[in-house]
Amino acid sequence: MLEQYLRFKEDYPGSLLFFRMGDFYELFFEDAEIVARAVQIALTSRNPNDETPIPMCGMPHHAVEPYLSQLLEKGYKIAICDQVEDPKEAKGLVKRDVTRVLTPGTVVEDSNLKSKANNYLGSLYWDSKKGCGGVAWLDFSTGQWSGFSSKKEPELWQWLVKIDPSELLLPQGASVPPQYNELSGQVTPVAPAAYFDLSSSTNKVKEVQGTVDLDILDLGDKPELVRACGALLTYAENTQKSQLGHIGEFKPLNLGKHLLLDEVTERNLEIFKRLDGKSGTGTLWKVLDRTMTPMGGRLLEARLRQPWRDINPIQKNLECVRYLFDRDPLRADLRSALDSVYDLERLSTRIFLGRANPKDFISLRQSLRMLPRLHALLTNEDFTSAKELNSIAKKWDAMDDIASLLDSSLVDSPPPVITDGGLFKKGYDSQLDELIDLNEHGEDLLKKLHEKEVAANDIPKLKLGFNKVFGYYFEVSKAFKGQVPDHFIRRQTLVNSERYITPDLKELEDKIVSASEERKVLEYKLFQVLREQLSAVRSRFLFMADVIASLDYWQGLAEAARINEWCSPDVHDGMEIEIEAGRHPVVEDAMGRANYIPGDLKMDPQRRILLITGPNMAGKSTVLRQVAILTIMAQIGSFVPAKFARLGVADRVFSRVGASDNLAQGHSTFMVEMTETARILRQATKRSLVILDEIGRGTSTYDGLSLAWAVVEELSTRARGGIRTLFATHYHELTSLEGKIDGLRNLNIAVKEWKGDIVFLRRLVPGPADRSYGIEVAKLAGVPRGVVDRAREILAKLEEKSHDSRSKGAVERASQTLLPGFGAPPIEIKEELVEHPVITQLTELDVDGMTPIQALMLLNQWKDMIKG
Repeated sequence: MLEQYLRFKEDYPGSLLFFRMGDFYELFFEDAEIVARAVQIALTSRNPNDETPIPMCGMPHHAVEPYLSQLLEKGYKIAICDQVEDPKEAKGLVKRDVTRVLTPGTVVEDSNLKSKANNYLGSLYWDSKKGCGGVAWLDFSTGQWSGFSSKKEPELWQWLVKIDPSELLLPQGASVPPQYNELSGQVTPVAPAAYFDLSSSTNKVKEVQGTVDLDILDLGDKPELVRACGALLTYAENTQKSQLGHIGEFKPLNLGKHLLLDEVTERNLEIFKRLDGKSGTGTLWKVLDRTMTPMGGRLLEARLRQPWRDINPIQKNLECVRYLFDRDPLRADLRSALDSVYDLERLSTRIFLGRANPKDFISLRQSLRMLPRLHALLTNEDFTSAKELNSIAKKWDAMDDIASLLDSSLVDSPPPVITDGGLFKKGYDSQLDELIDLNEHGEDLLKKLHEKEVAANDIPKLKLGFNKVFGYYFEVSKAFKGQVPDHFIRRQTLVNSERYITPDLKELEDKIVSASEERKVLEYKLFQVLREQLSAVRSRFLFMADVIASLDYWQGLAEAARINEWCSPDVHDGMEIEIEAGRHPVVEDAMGRANYIPGDLKMDPQRRILLITGPNMAGKSTVLRQVAILTIMAQIGSFVPAKFARLGVADRVFSRVGASDNLAQGHSTFMVEMTETARILRQATKRSLVILDEIGRGTSTYDGLSLAWAVVEELSTRARGGIRTLFATHYHELTSLEGKIDGLRNLNIAVKEWKGDIVFLRRLVPGPADRSYGIEVAKLAGVPRGVVDRAREILAKLEEKSHDSRSKGAVERASQTLLPGFGAPPIEIKEELVEHPVITQLTELDVDGMTPIQALMLLNQWKDMIKG
């Protein structure tokens, strides 16, 4: 047996081998030590009296799921080695084989999955010679998969960070770039020739998709993406030991259809996780999620990761949300019915793969019972103002035939294990009915046979008995002097009685003894047939799963809007943003509606760049994030927290918020800040929305001010007229740019001084802030009074000297006296620059009308002019 174990362990060296032995799964050697420590079970040993006992641990096969879940959560891979022949029929060692390998990216059981989140297996292939690559991801539990190709390697890695795969396939030798190091723990290196080969990948994709041409899937000209897809399919096939017929149509990601949110923006805006890395309360997803089904929750996640850019789907979804928002009774009825709908996608996957237990079938039946009720709610409505709702009402599939099949077949409370029997109702199968009668009513049948013999034969005190040697028998007292019937066969003679059997009694006994086992075998076969019947209509389950997800998504957004008193936004193709009484939904959820002070904001061609000043804690960052979040909400078809909102569609939202470092990658706080700023300046377009918070604060005062100044100027000139930008800063020198940079306006968060303290009014008002109030904020934060008083003295002296116009070096000398190392010569910004003749000629140059020789001669002439 151990030799058999070690052979399988050699074939699966990277996996914990769960070895089936009777009613238990056992582990040996190092695997036993790992599992015992990881899941806190007793570590024993085989042959404990030997000099080298073998470490060993195990658990019952029917209770193994919780242990598997813990190990998968910790990142382990698990090879399940089952008995593949009946031990009763085995000659010698029972045959075993690895039936599947459990990995974090390929699990399908609910105990290993978050119901409202996708569980992705990712794959990335980069061809450095061609400068092109592809990334693909598959949710094996639902069969949904997607991906895209790009000539920008960072773009591929950014999307992997966004989707956060549980497992990531990379060719052996490839590594995760340092800036995306958070993915390192999910990497599974695989042999390039076996997994990323173009020819085999092409064949696998065609086979799974049932097509002869990759062009149908928009993959014909994307060989790197085909390789990434092939790796996913090969890995899934090798670990699951089954066909992949449940995998749906590959849908390449079209970046041009969606508002793009990079991983930095997702993190800074706390869409799915807070800045401390935790999910749940404090995230936008948590505030929005009022869905009742797992499918609706996953659709909300997908929409938040990929909001629409096209105004048409935005408007169609807003229509549906608005319709349900206006009808509280309908929405309440829908929520009640949806609450009883389970995960149709994952249930159908487990049934198709043969992994479903009886409980899954009952959950499926309960879900199907709700479909007619939901349809009845929709058919009573007039959806002329909500076309998408009208569409799903007309295409509805109540699946009555499948619901009736499940109703007539399965009992209400089946046992947890398929092979235990007791699954089917009486009346479903005539052969099974007979076995059920024998199994459950055998004693009654024996009594009836006994009564029949008593009535047919004049034998007083005829008894029915049983023992382990002879089984059931009739006992006749020796006091009976008559003749026993001819069909009575003597089996045992006792002092006072004779024991007999009859052909009918022996036949009934055989049936009763074998009925239990036969019933289990027959019920298992019937269950397999039922599973095949449901697998054949999986496409209908998936269609209704999509319909239910959409309906749940719309009602969830409507419910959130009604609870939080949000308004329907006016989404348009222009560039203007106008928000009246806007609120940050997550901050408001945390502090309560009564404690939140709403604010107004307007952006248009005359206000393309809003420069926001004000003290710390006044709410600058909240205002910035609020505008970005309202834009994202509107573009997923949601209402927004405002009294009125008119929002121009954005193609990308960029954020540079907060101060953080990445010491593991050797990046300081300032380096992270500059890296994020560089990405924004290189990738932002005219339709983008940029929010910047405290650019340049991680370096010296004049360095930081210069960088912030240059960034503002760049944003004002980019994309033929500037990029919509909200820029919060403490550099009050930048406020002088209003009137000098077209489209820049100063705003500030209002505060009021009262009795030596400051009161935050939380209002965004026109104009620059008069001062930073940093010392007052330090006092509020609890900085010792002596430090605060000394800071005021230093500030007074610095301000006094800085206003002394009689000495140009006053500020420098004062700062050197009071704050060593602070002083530096001020930057003089010339307001009027004389344009160089070369620049003048360049702007007037007709490039298309020049020959190469003329261009070279002109370049030489310009060179002489510049030297002169």
